[in-house]
Amino acid sequence: MLEKLALTLLLAVGAHAAARQAAPAAADPALEARVMAVAEELRCLVCQNETIAASNAELAVDLRKQIRSQLAGGRNQQQILDYMVERYGDFVLYNPPLKASTLVLWGGPFVLLLVGLGAMAANIRRRRSAPSPLGDAERARAQRLLDGAQGQGGTP
Repeated sequence: MLEKLALTLLLAVGAHAAARQAAPAAADPALEARVMAVAEELRCLVCQNETIAASNAELAVDLRKQIRSQLAGGRNQQQILDYMVERYGDFVLYNPPLKASTLVLWGGPFVLLLVGLGAMAANIRRRRSAPSPLGDAERARAQRLLDGAQGQGGTP
């Protein structure tokens, strides 16, 4: 599994460095529509926030070619998606299924949000409950100085 991830990342970095324009549409518009339907379901492993249908990265172009050849060979959409998941893992799906191995993908943002809100609340509570660095005598002296400066027309 770790080797697959390392290979995928290596391919992704190489593909990102040599990104180019997408190949022209197939001669068969019906086949091309089916290719794009499958490609809309898969995440670009280089861009990660785009489908391979929308990406111009070299890896996405290659995956579209692979989808096209598999569809021409008689495979259906689900078989191709299963093949891609087997090869690249659930992360390749643009909407991965909710299961134990993808729980981080689905729950991670919410956990990070809760941790951030908790840290912010703890920081605010700590600052409000922190004792004043001035003693009562020092605070009274500071207030007299402020009152005197304001009475003389100066600014604090």
